Amino acid sequence: MTDQLNAPLRSLLFVPGDSERKLSKGVESKADALILDLEDAVAPSRTHLARGMVVEYLKSRPDRSRQKLWVRINPLGTPASMLDLAAVVAGAPDGILLPKVDGPADIAHLGYCLDALEAREGLSPGLIRIMPVATETPQSLFALGGYAGCSDRLHGLTWGAEDIAAALGASANRRPTGEYDTVYAMAKALCLSGAAAANVQPVDTIWADYRDSDGLRAEAQQSRQSGYTGKIAIHPAQVDVINEAFTPRADEVAWARRVVDVFAANPGLGTVGLDGKMLDMPHLKQARKVLELIERVGGK
Repeated sequence: MTDQLNAPLRSLLFVPGDSERKLSKGVESKADALILDLEDAVAPSRTHLARGMVVEYLKSRPDRSRQKLWVRINPLGTPASMLDLAAVVAGAPDGILLPKVDGPADIAHLGYCLDALEAREGLSPGLIRIMPVATETPQSLFALGGYAGCSDRLHGLTWGAEDIAAALGASANRRPTGEYDTVYAMAKALCLSGAAAANVQPVDTIWADYRDSDGLRAEAQQSRQSGYTGKIAIHPAQVDVINEAFTPRADEVAWARRVVDVFAANPGLGTVGLDGKMLDMPHLKQARKVLELIERVGGK
């Protein structure tokens, strides 16, 4: 896959697939990607209508250089999922967000379905990427380390705390302090680790209170600090906050360039000093990641 296909998505904004108003406003969003939703945001009685609207929207926006268009389909194993796929592949979405997966086998299965549908539509093989919501079933929590090599289509892993809470019979997924309870904090950590093991993008879950920009900012910054490189939004007002949090600051970029330069000036050394700090290979690797990220998102 090309670097463009693998470029990290800082912000992914959910848009209900059956809302003409919200679909039309999507193009105004600064989100790196829209997720055109056919699952939870659409009543079952309107799913057929939503499929047609999503396909037309995809076809009306063939230029995805500024903003990618993904589709969340219904879970595999439901009749709606195959109907979703059979419809939306005609619009060549950039990716499929797959909810309620149990593990890597679901990604492989979806990949085989996309192989056939891309061939039917005359699309380039492997064009459509896949990202699972990888923590929404109890089984999924035990599978997060196994996504490496499951499909060349795998773009990233994201996680969710709502469906798994319901599946576990929990009344809440956060403590009174606002922090995630143990199992959900574990799910977030394992999703990050699983994405790193598979060499794909880790994408953080939603911040549910779209009016609380301060809470969103704090969580997004903490998630980026831990290693996440993007976050899902449920409201357009969240996009700018998320983009800012997942774009390296000017001082970070300047420091990263100095770290790379000092190692380049001292070839063969595994440890160097800079401003009184001893730096080794993990620091160089981190600096390169910052420069790679700013190169990929700096123009957005």
